[in-house]
Amino acid sequence: MTIRGIALGALAALLGTGAPALAQSDVRLGTSVFVERSSDNARILEPATRLSPGDRVVTVLSWHRDAPSGRFVLTNPLPRSVYYQGSASEDEQVSADGGRTWGKLGSLRIAGRLATPEDVTHVRWQIAASGPNGTIAYSAIVR
Repeated sequence: MTIRGIALGALAALLGTGAPALAQSDVRLGTSVFVERSSDNARILEPATRLSPGDRVVTVLSWHRDAPSGRFVLTNPLPRSVYYQGSASEDEQVSADGGRTWGKLGSLRIAGRLATPEDVTHVRWQIAASGPNGTIAYSAIVR
């Protein structure tokens, strides 16, 4: 059923965040997707069950690795139906060309101009050797 938004069955295809790429195979991932709502001067995250254009989506990636330490790279493609807003970590890198080149938003160029949040195709993080578990989050807006 669709009500002013996206059908529930299409939500997974819209978000496409279930398969981030990893540099190591001993890391297990989990993905949770929330929609941000405002209520009485507060921001509330609710599990995403349906989305409409303009909704702010927060994706939380969690990991558990068998080894207690060691660096790895967590890369997440963004579906075309959202545009990137930001990460909970300042050391993320983004790509605007399908993952071929990486850098900070504001320094990447595409077609001779600075890349905008709407151009971002992938986001990635270098995960430090800080223990076996962790989480990272980023936000996007539904087009």
